[in-house]
Amino acid sequence: MENIKVCVVGLGYVGLPLARLFSTKYETIGFDLNEERVNALNAGHDLTCEITDDLLQVAIKNGFKCTANIEKIKSCNFYIVAVPTPVDSNNRPDLYPLISASTTIGKVISRGDIVVYESTVYPGMTEEECLPVIEQISGLKFNVDFFAGYSPERINPGDKEHTVERIKKVTSGSTPEIAEIIDNVYNSVLINGTFKASSIKVAEASKIIENSQRDVNIAFVNELAKIFNAMGIDTMEVLEAAATKWNFIKLTPGLVGGHCISVDPYYLIQKAQVYGILPRVMSTARRLNDGMGEYVANQVIKLMNKKGVLVKDSKILILGVTFKENCPDIRNTKIVDVYNLLKEYTENIDVYDPWADVQVLEREYDVHLLQDNPFLLEKKYDAIILGVAHKQFSDCNIRQLLQNENGVVYDVKSFLDKEMVDGRL
Repeated sequence: MENIKVCVVGLGYVGLPLARLFSTKYETIGFDLNEERVNALNAGHDLTCEITDDLLQVAIKNGFKCTANIEKIKSCNFYIVAVPTPVDSNNRPDLYPLISASTTIGKVISRGDIVVYESTVYPGMTEEECLPVIEQISGLKFNVDFFAGYSPERINPGDKEHTVERIKKVTSGSTPEIAEIIDNVYNSVLINGTFKASSIKVAEASKIIENSQRDVNIAFVNELAKIFNAMGIDTMEVLEAAATKWNFIKLTPGLVGGHCISVDPYYLIQKAQVYGILPRVMSTARRLNDGMGEYVANQVIKLMNKKGVLVKDSKILILGVTFKENCPDIRNTKIVDVYNLLKEYTENIDVYDPWADVQVLEREYDVHLLQDNPFLLEKKYDAIILGVAHKQFSDCNIRQLLQNENGVVYDVKSFLDKEMVDGRL
């Protein structure tokens, strides 16, 4: 395939870094329906902090551009779809973003073009749900007039070590020849190369089990934390002791939020049931991890009661609300579950996070952020919850913010010195 011109559809945590990377080798356009997002990117600023302003501005200077105008992507011939794959309120896959993106591709695709999906889906979705939409809208026939592939995203928001150019990417194509073209295109911009899967379905399945495996493993450790907490044993000390064995996999308990681990397994769970398989391990893991926010809140209440702190109308501070440390991403954050349960007992809850976007948090969760650093204020609290291990909290004396020695400090991330806290997962 000659004269490749790339269009990345969806400029979020996955799409923007990928588009920026491809722009170092090919003429590249980023497409997103959010005009506010497009304007910010064209001005050289990424609100997700995945791409530094300097790097983005260099890309723009070298020809990279973003648009919300579908007419401006019709000249492309290598389309990459990197839109979210959420679930609805009943944890059923919500295919709207994928179908919408496929509709967009159908309006612009031409004969000989290739479309590659990166969004996490269940095995078969690309060929069963997405490509028929492109066929219907475009009037072109799949694998005759246009071709497809799947290369699962492996972006880890906030991770500055495993950036997109350093990730080994799985690739696949709808024919052996197209698979080779797609593999070569990705290989041309990656430092650590690719793994070419035998089919699109294999590539789709490989991605979804990456996230499901982590979900199950974390659920096991969370269950251990519940057991050891009930027995009065420090979970982290147990894990450190067990980790001295050469083949022990050391994981830590915590709240499972974000878009990957807390959402993607539902796609495989639903598809498995279509084939008559009830995925008990994955389903149980999802339920257990989804309930950890409520568990943390109840642990805090229990500690307050033990120390004689009245929970009703108490003053509580939550430090950190994003789903992971040193990252502004608030998608599916389980800290909100902690907040919502405690709010049943008191309205006096302050939330402070130097990374989170104030307006986005209020719009998505109706949670109002404390604007000023609480360590610079004179406010005092009955309980403090370290919810996210942001670097800004590493050298803070948390206990100085307590009303008195009876106050409670709970460390969700086992981030603080053990002597400083009253409880931790």
